[in-house]
Amino acid sequence: MADDHDGVLLVDKPAGPTSHDVVAGVRRTLPRGVRVGHAGTLDPFATGLLLVLTGRATRIQRFLMDQPKAYDTIARLGWTSTTGDPEGELVATGRIPPDPPPLPTGVLRQRPPAYSAVKVGGRRAYSLARAGEAVELPEREVRVDRFEQLWREGDRAGFTIACSSGTYVRSLIADLGDAYCLQLRRTAIGPFHVRDAGGPPLSLGAALAAVLPTVTGDEETVRRAAHGQTVAIADPPATEFVLIDAAGDPVCIAEATDGGARPRVGFRS
Repeated sequence: MADDHDGVLLVDKPAGPTSHDVVAGVRRTLPRGVRVGHAGTLDPFATGLLLVLTGRATRIQRFLMDQPKAYDTIARLGWTSTTGDPEGELVATGRIPPDPPPLPTGVLRQRPPAYSAVKVGGRRAYSLARAGEAVELPEREVRVDRFEQLWREGDRAGFTIACSSGTYVRSLIADLGDAYCLQLRRTAIGPFHVRDAGGPPLSLGAALAAVLPTVTGDEETVRRAAHGQTVAIADPPATEFVLIDAAGDPVCIAEATDGGARPRVGFRS
């Protein structure tokens, strides 16, 4: 059975606090020992949707972090920033991207910025960069489903972006020419939208059902799966799915095998 403290809280993060600050604030409201985490960092200057996970919901972090993201951003044109945002060293160049600029979509190769949370030899890239060390991260493949200029006025332009997990919006804006993210707001993570922030936490079951298909198991199947045993599932709906009991409570996330399913993440302990 899920605990009362197992859930996903939709937070509209303001500019200023770190994601860790938000998590620490939620932790202070919960009984000692309840685990708290989040599903995707927002930079301090950024605002918008942060998913805060409590209790057993911290076990589904990977599944939430893998969800696609949506952002609104305001770019400052004719300027560069060492960090791609207002916190870096800013230089006015006067070189303005064309209106409208070419906005790439589809599968792209992207190099994460040096000032990012990617780990290099066990240390965060931004820690190395701030210490003056040269950081060049390998390119990665990302997907941009929507990249649209909404408006332009002087040296400001507004964009909306829908992209895969792992995409750096700061890099997309910097690659337009001389530009950096003046403001950045995350509006959605998969099926979760910032307009729904501020309400009661989603239950663990509701959060799982929003991102993975579910299968209801009979009493024996639930018993075996709860003990980590492979169970028979006649027609798994996907490679990974949620096994629930007759009451609708999640038992585990299972991985489909030949004629069965192997529990991968359990929720009964």
